Amino acid sequence: GRQPGSKWNCAGEENWVDTRTVYIGNKEPPPGAEAYIPQRYPDNRIISSKYTFWNFFPKNLFEQFRRIANFYFLIIFLVQLIIDTPTSPITSGLPLFFVITVTAIKQGYEDWLRHKADNAINQCPVHEVQHGKVIRKQSRKLRVGDVVLIKEDETFPCDLILLSTSREDGTCFVTTASLDGESSHKTYYAVQDTKAFITEEDFDTLQASIESVAIYTGMETKMALNYQSKSQKRSAVEKSMNAYLIVYLCILISKALINTVLKYVWQADPDKDEPFYNQKTDTERQRHILIRAFTDFLAFMVLFNYIIPVSMYVTVEMQKFLGSYFIMWDDEMFDEELGERAQVNTSDLNEELGQVEYVFTDKTGTLTENNMEFIECCVDGYVYVPDESEELFFRALCLCHTVQVKEEETVDGIKMGIHQNKATSFYISSSPDEVALVEGMKRFELLEVLTFDSVRRRMSVIVRSTTGEYYLFCKGADSSIFPRVISGKVEQVKARVEHNAVEGLRTLCVAYRKLSVAQYEETCHLLNSAKLALQDRDRKLAEAYDLIEKDFVLLGATAVEDRLQDKAADTIESLQKAGMKVWVLTGDKMETAAATCYASKLFRRSTQILELTTKRTEEQSLHDVLFDLSKTVLRHLSADCVDYGLIIDGATLSAVLKPSQEDSSQGNYKEIFLEICRNCSAVLCCRMAPLQKAQIVKLIKSSPEHPITLAIGDGANDVSMILEAHVGIGIMGKEGRQAARNSDYAIPKFKHLKKMLLVHGHYYYIRISELVQYFFYKNVAFIFPQFLYQFFCGFSQQPLYDTAYLTLYNISFTSLPILLFSLIEQHINMDILKKDPSLYRDIAKNSLLRWPIFIYWTFLGVFDAVVFFFGSYFLFNNSTFTSNGQMFGNWTFGTLVFTVLVFTVTLKLALDTHYWTWINHFVIWGSLLFFVIFSLLWGGIIWPFLNYQRMYYVFIQMLSSGPAWLSIILLIVISLLPDVVKKVICRALWPTTTERIQVGEHTHTHTNTYTHTHTHAHIMHRSTCLHLHTH
Repeated sequence: GRQPGSKWNCAGEENWVDTRTVYIGNKEPPPGAEAYIPQRYPDNRIISSKYTFWNFFPKNLFEQFRRIANFYFLIIFLVQLIIDTPTSPITSGLPLFFVITVTAIKQGYEDWLRHKADNAINQCPVHEVQHGKVIRKQSRKLRVGDVVLIKEDETFPCDLILLSTSREDGTCFVTTASLDGESSHKTYYAVQDTKAFITEEDFDTLQASIESVAIYTGMETKMALNYQSKSQKRSAVEKSMNAYLIVYLCILISKALINTVLKYVWQADPDKDEPFYNQKTDTERQRHILIRAFTDFLAFMVLFNYIIPVSMYVTVEMQKFLGSYFIMWDDEMFDEELGERAQVNTSDLNEELGQVEYVFTDKTGTLTENNMEFIECCVDGYVYVPDESEELFFRALCLCHTVQVKEEETVDGIKMGIHQNKATSFYISSSPDEVALVEGMKRFELLEVLTFDSVRRRMSVIVRSTTGEYYLFCKGADSSIFPRVISGKVEQVKARVEHNAVEGLRTLCVAYRKLSVAQYEETCHLLNSAKLALQDRDRKLAEAYDLIEKDFVLLGATAVEDRLQDKAADTIESLQKAGMKVWVLTGDKMETAAATCYASKLFRRSTQILELTTKRTEEQSLHDVLFDLSKTVLRHLSADCVDYGLIIDGATLSAVLKPSQEDSSQGNYKEIFLEICRNCSAVLCCRMAPLQKAQIVKLIKSSPEHPITLAIGDGANDVSMILEAHVGIGIMGKEGRQAARNSDYAIPKFKHLKKMLLVHGHYYYIRISELVQYFFYKNVAFIFPQFLYQFFCGFSQQPLYDTAYLTLYNISFTSLPILLFSLIEQHINMDILKKDPSLYRDIAKNSLLRWPIFIYWTFLGVFDAVVFFFGSYFLFNNSTFTSNGQMFGNWTFGTLVFTVLVFTVTLKLALDTHYWTWINHFVIWGSLLFFVIFSLLWGGIIWPFLNYQRMYYVFIQMLSSGPAWLSIILLIVISLLPDVVKKVICRALWPTTTERIQVGEHTHTHTNTYTHTHTHAHIMHRSTCLHLHTH
């Protein structure tokens, strides 16, 4: 069970309380009770899937048509069906159908996997007590009020109230690892009134109702409410794509408007409007001019609609999906010890890996191994470091004996070991001195356990010795023990603890207190009344613990080491050089965490540490501390040589984030805090609660610059932070698979993050940005001649290209080269990217998709289109005759333009390729060859199923004329010239770091070609073969 439900959101502000009356065993209340209203509660099904079998099509189509491009194409397709348009509906219907189907299959498959996982949970068997018998039923069939029997090591099917247990004191131990990642056992107490009910029959007699404590099933359980809803994460590139799309829509609409207006201007002259060979029919004359104008406008829209690339979305989807396999196949990210490879759970974010500005990492298990090793203990001020002989002596004592434990024993009919009516265990052995040694340890009887919690940060036990004395033993974090100690070698132990913390060891302090009988009874009374409280039980228990755990005598301290993971320091250093800010968020104490930060090179010796901790805010107000720090930071900004590191703890953080009602001047703490953080190269947040981790990520994410954030962690307590960040990475660590399951990417070890971001992220971003820009470029070059053509055909919506060319241009003539480019392009060798992290800064802040670059590509497209069109126009203006004296017709003209177009855009991509493999050659020259063969076939045969034969013999006739060959080659060269010139000039005068390295690489390649290509080839061939199969 739990407190009256508190529904959870990121900052945990909202609380709603509902009380429900639950009738145990679903019996009706005895007559004469208050009016009985049976309530409907949800059943115990857990649903994490998005679709069902019935709603998949409508819901999925709705999701897909929310994308601007898809919706736009649907409208164009409908327009083509309704009005008489220059091109057939198939031209836009086919690509759209293809896009929708591919995406639907991908999403359907992902959802099917979720359904499978849900069914596994919903169908697991549960034992329920009904009418005094235990029956098995499926978990989903449980109802609120059922009495459930749960055996050891089973998971709870829903939120329950503990009625009774097999232990006499009515306690049971529960691990909540699947909720919060804590693997420790927590103690739960049975309801006092029912803890005596032991057998199934007892429950049959139980008539009771429970009020104001909620019992929840299915989607109302704590677990289901804790799933921070997985919202769709969108990458920055996708946002740029949508912005460009809107620009192109505006261009398209303006083109159509200009042409419609000009058409009516041109037709104002009656001779041109109605020439003698094309008289209008009566119905045409009677139509209203606005309706005519509108249909003309729509017809122009359809004619130019190819400027919006629908196939870009398919190519991007395929590029992301297939590209994500490169991460999974990467042998450098394979971990022998775990036998695990990197996993990709969301392929939509590949290019975000190249844009990360903030990295938030957990400490335990992420930076460190989560492998504790005992280093030393300090008892009464003396330090004991385990040396061989001492350790072996105690080992020998523990292991070298034949003692066995027996529950009560009957000897000659006399029961031994019955003590105060309780059966106790005792020892038997072949030798009495062995029993003495072991019993020397076992002189205590455990009476009470004051369990550990993360607020107190300590735990205690109350024991009674055989002599009848009562002791309270306590161990916990030094910050929670030292203030409660009254005697013992405090100074020596404290010094040792601080020394160990600075070394980066995790410390625990141990203390005890003797209790008199009166004190013990008072303690019991306090604890019992707190345990039975119905309201605020946790608060009352905490108060009771606080009263009991005091006046300690300090015994000593222990130190264990949690070693740094392999190459963790190197990884953090590389990330910082790449311009990322690394934040460590941890639950550990400040000194230990700080030591780990020094060891992992997050802080250097030269780093000036700023503290924003409870220690400081106790001395001066938070207000003053914040202003001091911001002054320090801003004063040295001009000097620009000091490295700052900030340390903040959970308590201070919540004070900074808490909006204060009384004083409005405190409202701007957040801004000051952000200002300080932005100027620090590294930040360490210690003593953090899981939810605070997510709050910090949210705070940075929503700061004015909107930086791209990445969170990496290994336990369930990092899940909220992983879901909150733009990119969430889980580490397959010791603390379960919760983090890896909820993340976008999962890697075996922290060191793999370096290659993931610096190599894979960099490549993905370079590839997709070229893909997006190139798509817009080739579609401008494709449609702009069509626009110019209207000025020469009386704005009659006459298509320049044949329908087959219109449909196949984006689908087959120019699609494969760019898809392959976007999968295997490597503009710089991998090893160089790893060695020189600063190259990552070249692509930061979405630099390759900025507006100037986009405008340059669009301008290039327009320039090429003008060259194709007017080049062909002027070359054939002097009515060049073919060899047999025939003249060229309008289809020949269009085919000539189209041929130049296909060759130019394909060769433009070849110019941009830095990394050639046999596949690139195959696809680029293969596409051009396919175009030529297709054109020869298309125009070489009379196709019976076509209602027109306008392309018959056109292509062959065009190629039979010498001047046509000459003009094709000439126009291709002219079109590609400006881009080549711009590249040469820019590289000579203003080279970027990347370009300098490429030049260096090329000179290196020529001297050492053989080795260079081979280092690359083996990984590429493996992946590329797979690509060919997938297509």
